[in-house]
Amino acid sequence: MKVRHSISPTSDDTSLKTQNAKRDVSIKKEVFDLISKILVKENDYIFGFAGFEQSELLAELLTGLNIDKTTFHGLRDTHASFLFAQDIDIAYVSKRLGHINIQTTQNYYLELMPEKKHQQDADALNLLNSL
Repeated sequence: MKVRHSISPTSDDTSLKTQNAKRDVSIKKEVFDLISKILVKENDYIFGFAGFEQSELLAELLTGLNIDKTTFHGLRDTHASFLFAQDIDIAYVSKRLGHINIQTTQNYYLELMPEKKHQQDADALNLLNSL
C-alpha cells in the first residue's frame, strides 16, 4: 500500500505534512484482500468526502465486524504500540508511521507505553550492574 496524499475536512490541500509521510506500508495479503473488496468511490477513496463523516463510517464498519469502537488515529496508535510490544525497532516503526525523525516517535509512544520505558530502565540498570 502506498501513502501519497492526505485529506482534510478544512482544506483542499492533499499534500502530505512531511516528505517522510510519503511511504510504502507493507500489509498482510489477507488485509489487502479485505480492503480490495470495499467499493471505491469515483474519487478513488474508500470513504466519500460528504460532510467528512469518515469517523462515523469507521464506527459503522467496526460495529459490523464486532470490533470495539475506535478512531483512525486509535488504529494507528494500536498498530504502533503492537509493533513496539513485539520489540520491532523504533527506526522501522518511525518510518512506517511517516514521522520526520525517531525523536517524534519516542516522544509520543513512550508516553503511551510507560511499561516499555520501565523495562528499558531495568534493562539498562541490569547491564550496568553486570560490569
